[in-house]
Amino acid sequence: MPFDPANPLASRAADILRANDTGSLIKAAPSLYPHQWSWDAALISIGVAHVHLDRAVAEIRHLLRGQWRNGMIPQIQYNPDVERHAYFPDADRWAAQLVSPDAPRDVHTSGIVQPPVHAIAVRQICDRAGNSRAREIAREFYTPLREWHRYLHAARDPENSGLVTIVHPWESGMDNSPRWDAALARIEVPADDLPPYSRRDLDHVADPTQRPTNADYDRFLWIVEVLKRGSYRVEAMYDKLPFRVKDVFFSALLVNANESLMRIATLAEADLEDLDVIEEWIQRGRRGLAASWHADTGRCLDTDLISGEAIDVDTIALLSPIFAGQLNPGVREAMKNLWHSDLFVGAADLRWPLPPSTSVGADEFNPTRYWRGPVWPVMNWLTWYAWDRIGEFDIANRLRQNAVQQIEESGFYEYMNPLTGEGLGSDRQSWTAAAVLDWLAERPLA
Repeated sequence: MPFDPANPLASRAADILRANDTGSLIKAAPSLYPHQWSWDAALISIGVAHVHLDRAVAEIRHLLRGQWRNGMIPQIQYNPDVERHAYFPDADRWAAQLVSPDAPRDVHTSGIVQPPVHAIAVRQICDRAGNSRAREIAREFYTPLREWHRYLHAARDPENSGLVTIVHPWESGMDNSPRWDAALARIEVPADDLPPYSRRDLDHVADPTQRPTNADYDRFLWIVEVLKRGSYRVEAMYDKLPFRVKDVFFSALLVNANESLMRIATLAEADLEDLDVIEEWIQRGRRGLAASWHADTGRCLDTDLISGEAIDVDTIALLSPIFAGQLNPGVREAMKNLWHSDLFVGAADLRWPLPPSTSVGADEFNPTRYWRGPVWPVMNWLTWYAWDRIGEFDIANRLRQNAVQQIEESGFYEYMNPLTGEGLGSDRQSWTAAAVLDWLAERPLA
């Protein structure tokens, strides 16, 4: 369905995206997130494409200005029009241009990554364009996306396991998830070796308990210092890094993104050799996820490479297989049972039957703290997309209905209290608005 400006919710979503548009990039949120975040920008472009296709293309184009020479798409591209220290960590803290020969010279960025949803976004943009325009878009973006995926398969998987290693919790997208608690707890921050800092995120939320703790932040920033001192060359210091986790959620999204990259490559008329490489990436990712599947418990688990242990915590990452798609019957049934269980949408106390980021019954559950319980509209979109993609249309449609109702009642927040529905984090969040536009364009809500 085309964008309907007469639909009040769609109109509000479009207004939020227009208000957050600086003319060069769309801010993730008005004040808390004034820059361009990597996976935010990709997911935002999916919604923007329903309103203005060329603006969606421009958002991806702007993001790729910050791509590093080694193919890495960094987590943040800093907005030069924002006061230099308005957001922390700022570009000076990362010092990427100063320490890394791979960083772009004319764009300030961070030195880590975020989940690889970019090819998924570009494929959806192509699907909304006419044939000729789709081929133009594919030809423009195919090579940088291929090199981005090549970086992940090489620098972030030297073991050829099919699983991506994240080296900072911020790379996961689920920054403060209890998935990382044990790995972070082992990190001792030298008291005299962490440069002082002042957090700015706490200035933009009404309740500081919604955000990560100061102890968490010390560890986050110490990992940044270690990476910075190694010029962000992960492959050169891989075995010495203090945080290394094979992330199944990230890896499943990369399988999905490689399938989208295959479609983009076809539109771009890429060489057959390229198609063979992409197919190998897809199959390697599927093998890696299969090796992370614990059939006895019906869970797909991250692995802490430093301890060698599986990370068994009740978070939304347990659903990772659905993001990769092509589930065998046993895994599909296990995923459906898990989804409907009291760990996720079957929990009795939920305001809406939507997946909490950390399960209500988990010891680590906190209904208001960042990634430790709240429901995220962006994760609702990703899980809806995943269920719909594998043909579980009843689950997907119910999820979409409830997710839209949540936003109608709570607003366009970054995340929501799963028990009360209270909006939390940043208001007028761009990717929340983008999700609404995509949901409303999909087909009429029942």
